[in-house]
This record gives sequence, C-alpha cells and structure tokens, in this order.
Amino acid sequence: MAYWLLKSEPASYSWEQLEKDGFTAWTGVRNYAARNFLRQMQPGDQAFYYHSGEGTEIVGIARITKAFYQDPTSEDSNWVAVDIEPVKKLDKAVTLRQIKGEKRLAEMALVKLSRLSVQPVTEAEWNTVLELAGEKAWL
Repeated sequence: MAYWLLKSEPASYSWEQLEKDGFTAWTGVRNYAARNFLRQMQPGDQAFYYHSGEGTEIVGIARITKAFYQDPTSEDSNWVAVDIEPVKKLDKAVTLRQIKGEKRLAEMALVKLSRLSVQPVTEAEWNTVLELAGEKAWL
C-alpha cells in the first residue's frame, strides 16, 4: 500500500462534501507531475485529504477505490482521474504550520513541493502526521 496527499479547496470540494457523497472521481488535475502520481495509485492506497487555500490543513483520510482512467472532464487522453472514498475524518486537523514546524516532516512533499495538488507521502511521514493528529496506529 502507498500513501498520498490530495489537495482541494474547501469551497470547490470539501471533506464534508466527500463524506456526504460517499465517493468521488478525483478529476481536473492538469499538472504532469501530479498526473504521474495519479497513475501510480492503486485501489487500497490511503490518502490524506488536505484543505488548501482556506484552512491549509489535513482534515481526513481517504482510500483509493479505482486506479487511474481517462479523466471524464477532458478529451485529452493525457489526463487521468482516480476514484476515492472517505475513510475517517481526523479528530484533530493537522495544520500546515504544524507540519512545517515538525523536523521529521522537513522533506515532505507538502513542504518541498507545496503547489502540487497530488503528492506522495512516505510511511514515516504518514505516521508522523497521524501522531500530530492524535490518532492511534493506522491499519
């Protein structure tokens, strides 16, 4: 299993909307590096759900339910989407300020590649963020 971080502005598509919908297609990615990460995702992979712009915090955990396929919002076959579902809202959101202040997360893509909307997360980073959120070990 791999770990990821997906960014969305709450005004565009919030965690609360994902919970209400029960699943969504992660569409509209138009950055080649982010697209390449989407192509690596497999069903069962886990992803932090990050509210960008307003809030700038990790608010939940989602699961990839369908590997990449042609993005239905584009006629260009270069662009892909994946399907996700909500797993858990974090009891305590983890802010960008907390992440930047944590030495163990200094190399995290969120810190180094802050503008990228789809990012990999290492297992060590995953566990550190969960620790900051006050979550128990994650299966």
